Amino acid sequence: MAAILLAEDDESMRSFLKKALEKAGHSVVDAGQGDEALTELQLREFDLLLTDIVMPVMDGIELARRASEIDPDMKIMFITGFAAVALNPANRAPEDAKVLSKPFHLKDLVNEVDRMIAA
Repeated sequence: MAAILLAEDDESMRSFLKKALEKAGHSVVDAGQGDEALTELQLREFDLLLTDIVMPVMDGIELARRASEIDPDMKIMFITGFAAVALNPANRAPEDAKVLSKPFHLKDLVNEVDRMIAA
C-alpha cells in the first residue's frame, strides 16, 4: 500500500480516481488545487504525487517542482490531456516524472501507480 497525494481540480475526476486507488489498496489524500496539495506535502510524507497539470492557483508542474524540493525521493506522475506540456524541457518538470495521458482506463492508472511504487 502506498500513500498517494492526488491533486486534480475536476471534482468528479478526483473522486473517481481516489475511489479506484483506494480500492486497489492505497491510502489517498486528495486536493482540488496545487496550493492545497502543497500544504498537504508540508504536513505528511507521501510515496507518490499524482497530479493534473492544468489547475488554478498553482499548476501541477510547479507543484511537482516544489514537491521534489520537499522530498526528492517521492515519485511523481502527471495525469493530463496535455502531455506535451509536461514533456517540454522548458517547463522544468522533474525528469523522472511519469506522464499518463487522458483519457486512460482506471486499470492502466492503477497498474502504472503500482509499477512506480515497486520501482
